[in-house]
Amino acid sequence: MRSSSHALPLGVLTALLLSQVCSGIKWLALSHAPASLHINQTQHCKQLPGMVSSQAQLCRSNLELMQTIIQAAREVKKTCQKTFADMRWNCSSIDIPVDTPKYRPDLDRGTREAAFVYALSAATISHTIARACTTGDLRLCSCGPIPAEIPEPGYRWGGCADNLHYGLIMGSKFSDAPMKMKRSGSHANKLMHLHNSEVGRQALRDALVMKCKCHGVSGSCSIRTCWRGLQDLREIAMDLKTKYLSATKVVHRPMGTRKQLVPKDIDIRPVRENELVYLQSSPDFCTKNDKQGSVGTQDRQCNKTSAGSDSCDLMCCGRGYNPYTEKLVERCHCKYHWCCYVTCKKCERIVERYVCK
Repeated sequence: MRSSSHALPLGVLTALLLSQVCSGIKWLALSHAPASLHINQTQHCKQLPGMVSSQAQLCRSNLELMQTIIQAAREVKKTCQKTFADMRWNCSSIDIPVDTPKYRPDLDRGTREAAFVYALSAATISHTIARACTTGDLRLCSCGPIPAEIPEPGYRWGGCADNLHYGLIMGSKFSDAPMKMKRSGSHANKLMHLHNSEVGRQALRDALVMKCKCHGVSGSCSIRTCWRGLQDLREIAMDLKTKYLSATKVVHRPMGTRKQLVPKDIDIRPVRENELVYLQSSPDFCTKNDKQGSVGTQDRQCNKTSAGSDSCDLMCCGRGYNPYTEKLVERCHCKYHWCCYVTCKKCERIVERYVCK
């Protein structure tokens, strides 16, 4: 077999072997795939990191889809870190070296943080695929179906709806594959990850809203063309963050003829379909502790005037903080010239920042 001109480094190929016994979100290592890599031959699937055998098989039978899944892996990392930038746990552990055999304990154990990442990953891959159908980036699918209900007077169905149905089918088939393997870890962890992944997809279903565009003489909006579109991923991530903050600790115990996850500190009841669940408590993430997966908050930036989780008091865990100054260069005194350009001057200002001790 001839080697591809887009062959990946040895470490990436090593990760393919390691991924067979690794975390169900190891496919997020696809975010490290070079932007120049174009998946147009089945042999390219062997070069992609983090996939289990059934995911590699899906790659071989859906080559066009893989570029979208790689994009989804990048979106998960970026969105998670933006969503938690104001908290002690800031999702930095999601970005591990591609040849590392497993994630840090904060994501490799059944923690609240793992619950969020699994939910976000499941939502993001389906969201990205659904949007790719709409934009025409995937020839395998097209716009979503026109709703059956008759719209109100002044409204009509049109446009191109996000194909959530296709996104959910293909997204779940890929992201759930590691948890359905025999060697996917303990049964309790498997149930937890599958449940939280479904919570992520349910959040995505809830994010399908009606979007409209106005038509009419002189912008009168006498008629509106509407379609069903997904909210931005950032909004879905914030919804999942709310679920993260109120997540339920569960235990794995017999219920009837088999073991199930049930809330630990609440009267016996089934786990709700829309709540994130976790098996193990997390550290406070104040200090570095490799065994618990905490990188600590030393040298993290904090907000002196905030009363929220990014405040210097909470972020620095009472250790105090150090101030420093930074010079910012910004555009200022901008003027519009007819026609049609803008000129600006450059202004400098000094701002004070704070980092945790």
